Amino acid sequence: MDDGLERALRRGLRRAGREFETARRAYRSGVEDADPGADDPAADRSGADRFDLPTDADGNARIVCRRHAETRAVPVAEDGTPACFDADHPDCAGCLEDVREGRIETW
Repeated sequence: MDDGLERALRRGLRRAGREFETARRAYRSGVEDADPGADDPAADRSGADRFDLPTDADGNARIVCRRHAETRAVPVAEDGTPACFDADHPDCAGCLEDVREGRIETW
């Protein structure tokens, strides 16, 4: 490989790596600032509260079930897993991912 091309590629990769690390640190800092007690087990927050889901009077998260296409009020664990979660079903896996990323459909 031409030395000039190799040098340019290395320089570009190093720059991309530095930018990636800067963005990653900024993201982590923003997440920690936005929800300082999220990683604190003593925070005593339900999964619905932790993931900012609307709840009913009993504290159950009000979500729209992707698998059965219906509204449900279900308990949500601290890790974001709804009580109705079925690990073998792809719709449930998508629901869990959506809860954790804050884009689950609610009512």
